[in-house]
Amino acid sequence: MARRIDVTGAGGLRLAAWEFGDPPKTDRAHDPARSPAPSSSGGTDLPGVLLLHGLMGRASHWAPTARWLSARHRAVALDQRGHGRSDKPPQAAYTRDAYVEDAEAALEQLGLGPAVLIGHAMGALTGWQLAAKRPDLVRGLIICDMRASALGTASQHTWTEWFRAWPVPFATLADVRKWFGEDDPWVERPNRARGEFYAEVMAESPDGWRPVFEPEQMLRSRETWVYDAHWEELAQVRCPTLVVRGLDGELGRAEAQEMVRVLPNGQYAEVADAGHLVHYDQPEAWRTAIEPFLNTLADA
Repeated sequence: MARRIDVTGAGGLRLAAWEFGDPPKTDRAHDPARSPAPSSSGGTDLPGVLLLHGLMGRASHWAPTARWLSARHRAVALDQRGHGRSDKPPQAAYTRDAYVEDAEAALEQLGLGPAVLIGHAMGALTGWQLAAKRPDLVRGLIICDMRASALGTASQHTWTEWFRAWPVPFATLADVRKWFGEDDPWVERPNRARGEFYAEVMAESPDGWRPVFEPEQMLRSRETWVYDAHWEELAQVRCPTLVVRGLDGELGRAEAQEMVRVLPNGQYAEVADAGHLVHYDQPEAWRTAIEPFLNTLADA
């Protein structure tokens, strides 16, 4: 099960956090100063994990990961600003600082820290920027398929054109799955998981199915990081960090290994037969890749 807990993010924005597993026996979500609640097994509170989705994602994309994590951790996934069921006001800030401050607020208000941060793509960048800023809140970090290099102007232009190519509204969810899984020009070969991933970020409207986010806000969010490299912030992350890439993902092996070299305490893993959506595309192989790292944190 997943229990919604509202978090107040930067600028007073309301964010939806989702706790997986049995709910705590006392409500400390609105009083982080209280002592840890006992776990469902009767022991002390489980170590915290905060899961951060990528651009256009939502907390529910982490559900398979969060469910097995919840056996040994307090697993919470955050709908980041502009995404999922969190607020999406047009006038809100969609900057790197805002996203990082939101994750910081979630850790503090939920009493999760020091936590393990697990981030995919943009969520991974948020994770390592927060780990650099607040090492007291982060005891471990998993970076899933996110580049540290600048992507540049051409990349942002390509994304703008891609959003314009979406045939919205979609008549049915089956049409969503087919377009993103087969017909999208970005798809090199049929990818059922990709179709399901995008179906999960659609909502029914009077004229058909549309994304739960505003594409313009996604582009605004993206432009705050695509023009810059993030190696310096990566080098400031002191906690144990695992860099994971899909063999066919966006993060190349050479860059991933350079990220591990730059990290003061970095490790590397890759998942075969996976693209950019590593955790969603190959959930069992993803678990195999990250579980040993989590075990070392538990034993530390």
